[in-house]
Amino acid sequence: MAESVRLIKKYPNRRLYDTKTSSYITLVDVKELVVKGEEFHVIDAKSGEDLTRSILLQIILEEEGGGAPMFSSDVLTQFIRFYGSAMQGMMGSYLERNVQLFNELQKRMQEQSKSLLGDNPKLNQDWWNQFLTFQGPAMQSLISTYMDQSRNMFTQMQEQLQNQTRNMLSGFPFPGFAPGSKDAAAAQQPDAGASQKGTSAESGKKD
Repeated sequence: MAESVRLIKKYPNRRLYDTKTSSYITLVDVKELVVKGEEFHVIDAKSGEDLTRSILLQIILEEEGGGAPMFSSDVLTQFIRFYGSAMQGMMGSYLERNVQLFNELQKRMQEQSKSLLGDNPKLNQDWWNQFLTFQGPAMQSLISTYMDQSRNMFTQMQEQLQNQTRNMLSGFPFPGFAPGSKDAAAAQQPDAGASQKGTSAESGKKD
């Protein structure tokens, strides 16, 4: 493991030990590391198992159980329904790409504020608070643009999935035609000429 990555050990008593500061820390401290963008790994002190994801989920659980949750009950219900379904992997990729797009939007806005106000965290934070309070319509416009991009991205993913499905089905050994092709449609319709010949032959036998 790279030396730049902070190592945190979790002991059987559930306490977290920060090897960089040689002290015990809490989930609140770990959250601060996340907010600051500091890279870290959490491992089981005894087995060495990577527990980073488990700790991050605990932080999310505490935040969602607080006074200002990010996800509604309906959204959480939809998340649960995706587990075990054929769309689980696609949904995970979709959410990940959306978060990346949103982060890019946030970074651009922060860079613009720095160019106006300089690199002063306190001043920037105060400015952002005022901006978000008084520039509601502008923020709605930005979010609307973001949602349009998200919609387009989801449409592209749907088209990609449809193409992959067609390619997969075309590999099955259907004789003489591929699913969805004109040949397949023609094969499902009776031959009008052959039908007329058959009718004439039957009439001749009756006569």
